[in-house]
Amino acid sequence: MLTRNESYRRIVRLQERLAGQGVHAALLLMPIDIYYFTGTRQNSALLVPAQGEATLLVRKSLSRARAESPLGDIRPFPSSKELPAVFGDVQATIGLTFDAVPIQQQAYYSKVLPGRNFVDISMMVREIRSVKSPAEIELLRKSASLLSSVIAQVPQFLKAGMRELDLAAEIEYRLRKAGNEGILRMRAFNQEIFAGMAVSSGAATYGFFDGPVTGKGLSSASPQGASLEPVRANEPVLIDVPCVLNGYITDMTRIFVVGSLDPELQRAFDIALEIQEAVRRAMVPGAVCEEIYLQAAAIAEKAGLGGNFMGMPGEQSRFVGHGIGLEVDELPVLAQGFKMPLHAGQVIAVEPKFVIPGKGAIGIENTFVVTEEGGERLSDFPDDIVFLSA
Repeated sequence: MLTRNESYRRIVRLQERLAGQGVHAALLLMPIDIYYFTGTRQNSALLVPAQGEATLLVRKSLSRARAESPLGDIRPFPSSKELPAVFGDVQATIGLTFDAVPIQQQAYYSKVLPGRNFVDISMMVREIRSVKSPAEIELLRKSASLLSSVIAQVPQFLKAGMRELDLAAEIEYRLRKAGNEGILRMRAFNQEIFAGMAVSSGAATYGFFDGPVTGKGLSSASPQGASLEPVRANEPVLIDVPCVLNGYITDMTRIFVVGSLDPELQRAFDIALEIQEAVRRAMVPGAVCEEIYLQAAAIAEKAGLGGNFMGMPGEQSRFVGHGIGLEVDELPVLAQGFKMPLHAGQVIAVEPKFVIPGKGAIGIENTFVVTEEGGERLSDFPDDIVFLSA
């Protein structure tokens, strides 16, 4: 549960940014943003003035919001006629997260709060959330530990000939039994993600999702993740699954092989480990995200695998790591064009992967914290390919 001191520190950070940019108040409507600042994910809106106490306006459930949140001012959501009184006369410039709030919601508040100027504070909120507190990092560490414990069980049930779907379902079942909350939140428009992937070479290499490996899925309406195709001997099985505890997500990818592995794929895996280590060493405060990505891409290019790095040739993703926390796609992004510097306490899922058409997808993924000594890995599960008897 979010403590009063932790909630206060987060709100003060937001208020300092609001005041610095001349914004009189933030109106947060995205549930996960509200959860970050208040500790409760109820149907509500959070008003944070640049100075003074924050107010949580709750539609449902008011009783649960009061039980879960340390905020002092939690009240029922007012009628549209009563809403202007909550904001007062001095809050003329109000910040909204334009990246995620529907236009319909913006139009509603513009109508019931006439004369106010609404501005975008999306990056402000996302940047604040990107730097994790020690309490958040501990939650992420517990999530990574739970995830590792389930991935370690895969050799007990992975068999050649079983369907990808059955493999994925077994992993999902065990994760859920262990306490995985299962709700994977994404901020990006037009993106969605399932509970994870367990894919073999036959279905590993195409899909709409903005990631290096997406899986075939079960239909054109859900074209990602496990398919009905069988796991084949002597081909890589890529297992990419997240775990969610108290809303906090960690991400991990491991490779399993029933039998032996093609030397070209083994070499690509070794290069992925080299890239992961180079990225880990570079993950220090002040390092520029784009430069880390370009370093990773250069290693792949030098190895003759530039065209296979982070996706199928011609369909590659232009990143090597993504921020993660309460959402899968948080800041920062180790990506081309992302020129922001890293900050201590940011958490990044680093996932160098390669797709070799006709042979499969291979790579690694771990979740790291940015520190002065480079990336600190949140799990100690081995990176090695796990080979099983055919």
